[in-house]
Amino acid sequence: MTLPRRFPRRCRRRGLYSLRAKLTLANVVLLAVGVVAATTFSAMGMRLYLLDSVDRELMTTRDSIGAARISMEQIDALSALVAVSNRASGEQAAGDADSLVQGAVFTALDDEGEPLTIAGFPPTAGQRALAAAVDDPAALVADDEPYDVDVAGSPHRVTAARMDDGTTVLLATSTASLHQVIAKALKLDFAVGGLLLATLACLTLFSVRRRMRPLEDMVETSSAIAEGDLTRRVPSSSEATLEVEQLRLALNSMLQQVETAYRTRERSAAQLRRFVGDASHELRTPLSAIRGYLQLYDKGMLTEPDERRRAWDRMNNEVDRMGHLVDELLTLARLDQRPELRLRNVDLTRLVRDAAADLRAQQPDRPVTVRAEGALLVRADESGLRQVLGNLVSNVRTHTPADVPVRLGVERSDGVVRLYVADEGPGLPEEDATRIFDRFFRAGGGTGSGLGMAIVQGVVETHGGEVTVTTAPGDGLKVTVTLGNSGARGSTEHAATVVRARSTTDHPQSPSRK
Repeated sequence: MTLPRRFPRRCRRRGLYSLRAKLTLANVVLLAVGVVAATTFSAMGMRLYLLDSVDRELMTTRDSIGAARISMEQIDALSALVAVSNRASGEQAAGDADSLVQGAVFTALDDEGEPLTIAGFPPTAGQRALAAAVDDPAALVADDEPYDVDVAGSPHRVTAARMDDGTTVLLATSTASLHQVIAKALKLDFAVGGLLLATLACLTLFSVRRRMRPLEDMVETSSAIAEGDLTRRVPSSSEATLEVEQLRLALNSMLQQVETAYRTRERSAAQLRRFVGDASHELRTPLSAIRGYLQLYDKGMLTEPDERRRAWDRMNNEVDRMGHLVDELLTLARLDQRPELRLRNVDLTRLVRDAAADLRAQQPDRPVTVRAEGALLVRADESGLRQVLGNLVSNVRTHTPADVPVRLGVERSDGVVRLYVADEGPGLPEEDATRIFDRFFRAGGGTGSGLGMAIVQGVVETHGGEVTVTTAPGDGLKVTVTLGNSGARGSTEHAATVVRARSTTDHPQSPSRK
């Protein structure tokens, strides 16, 4: 398996297109929109509040003039008295008649809308500008609220009142100071908002950098794995959020699966290479023997009838051996494809007794003990289970002395069915017991094809069961096949194969078991 190279550095570069920059920019933009909106509403509220105060003062003055029911002549007389009083007290006169109302411009208009002389004082420039700024004094009298006008370049709020003799009086108050206050408040708000934006940008960069550290660890781990270090995992972080931690766990789980799949693929490839080599070697031996005898016969070197008979028998034996090997290879190939089983109710007790009877017929001197009473039915493929028992019994017959006792049995316990074949032969060392199901493995280079136990494992796994081997040098060998009460559970469900080897002490090496 070829692993990809490290991710290009340009994929990891930082800039305006990074997630960190985008999060920071989003936070700053959102805060900026909030600051602008808050400042705008604050300024509008402040302006409305201050204008309302000015309007109340103007409307109060207007209502007072209307309620007093005075005429222009009375105002002139009152103004003259005020002037005389100011001179008698040594105070300086106001100089401008527009100071009659504090902070306001006061002017009276004739029928043509021109400002009138009040108490002998001619209209000032402010009064003329106010009169010129009001287009329709009569409509202003009827209006319930003041409105904005521009008097000599200065903003004012203006209203009008009608005196008892029909004279129209304009009342205006400058709002320049109000606008200055609002402008200063806006400058202060924007200054504070800018400081908040800068602070938020710095805090966001710092916070996002800490929060993004687990993602950077994931990138580094992925790069290391891409370079071949399949054992790397994403470390946990104390600052990770729930989503990032979930992503870390999912990524580590995926990496574990990838590593397992990669190791399994490598192991399978190695096993396949070893299998092909072993199969080639096993087939090459009988073919070489047959080719040698044919060459001897072709060259006329087999002149005696006995020699020709011996050569013929040897070639037949090698052909039989090769045919048996090919049959076992085909059996393993079919088991690897998980074929459909011909399920039926099978009496395991009968199968065990038949296997014991076959062993007694082939080796009459071997003590055979059978523990199989009554009928024990399971749903299974009968031919497959017969092959399992046949291989186990053949393994005992081939690799143990003819006088070694053998025990065969079947029992049901804990909801499963177990059948076993045990002998009291020399047993196997632990390193050989762990490889007993490998194809073409023969402990100590013994006889046989080395495929018998592999076929046993394949058939049992196809039935959804497991095979357990218990052995040790000098303690014999016991193979236990465990099946569920319902027998086969489908060709796609497999159970693990367990090998248990007792500790090896001072015992001699054992012959092959395959």
